[in-house]
Amino acid sequence: MKRVMDIVLAGLALLLLSPVLLATAAAIVVDSGRPVFFRQARIGRGGHAFGMFKFRSMAVNAAAVGPYYTTRDDPRVTRVGRFIRRTSLDELPQLLNVLRGDMSLVGPRPDVPAQRSLYRDDEWALRCSIRPGITGLAQAVLRSEGSEDERRALDLRYVREHGVCLDLKIMAWTLRRLTGSGSN
Repeated sequence: MKRVMDIVLAGLALLLLSPVLLATAAAIVVDSGRPVFFRQARIGRGGHAFGMFKFRSMAVNAAAVGPYYTTRDDPRVTRVGRFIRRTSLDELPQLLNVLRGDMSLVGPRPDVPAQRSLYRDDEWALRCSIRPGITGLAQAVLRSEGSEDERRALDLRYVREHGVCLDLKIMAWTLRRLTGSGSN
């Protein structure tokens, strides 16, 4: 049921958001050139690596000149990049990852390989037992304000309690946070 919901909603979202996707791509090209997309190795279901798509929000050589994470006023983030990160438009290409089966609409955010060391073996196995998501409990509750430990705890809680009803709640909470119409 979850996979069918992922395919239908991701396909519908790509269709409805195609003008936004095209406008975002054009803004990136005008602001900082090509490429428009950024593909980063992330860890998915079963601990398998996959290439996660995002709109490029940083300088082309950002990975070569800094860490895998960004800081508050990271100089590698472009002018358009600040806007698409703040509005989460940079995440929209991950709908393609959902259609490919690498990700789900809802699940723990996919970690970069370097984050493996933050987990005990049993936690990592649990985390990798389901597909990672575009949004998750940690994003819906904390957005990006929470600590690494708080986000990890919410990700693991989601894996233990996941289901279609919880997914629908998380999608509603995420939309509310993105539109600024309150908290959960």
